[in-house]
Amino acid sequence: MKWLLIALAVLAGLVLLMALVGLMLPKGHVATRRATLKRPPEEVWAVLTDVERFPEWRPDLEKVERLSETRWVETGSYGRMELERVEADPPRRLVGRIAPGLAFGGNWTYELARDGEGTTLSITENGEVYNPIFRFLSRFVFGHTATLEQYLKALGRKFGEEVTPRG
Repeated sequence: MKWLLIALAVLAGLVLLMALVGLMLPKGHVATRRATLKRPPEEVWAVLTDVERFPEWRPDLEKVERLSETRWVETGSYGRMELERVEADPPRRLVGRIAPGLAFGGNWTYELARDGEGTTLSITENGEVYNPIFRFLSRFVFGHTATLEQYLKALGRKFGEEVTPRG
């Protein structure tokens, strides 16, 4: 019984330490990753904006429910998340934002640049993590770029390519 109490106290201490460190971290962060695809910007743009077909190429996604021309709900391994397109300049720039109400928020800015016959796609996340424990985990365990890298790799596979996201 004594060892169980000690283990619970240590666990509680670790959670408290994570929360304290998380409180000292800034809520906001900026992270960018890019990849080069062997497809023209118009073709990449078409895939990035066809939200109903996201589950076909994103393994983290189970379904998409369209709410309006610019709003939709994604359901996947991370739960349910409402998103909206706030800016579109085809086929160069796209900005999407997470609707409020989650433990995190922010937007992704997609910038497409012709690179020979292909496209270099840069995605910049301007994110916020509100819960201090999640902020700690995001910074020190998962990393701010993990989701960006996962997304770019899935997009590459959609086109039959292996891409290596870079900073």
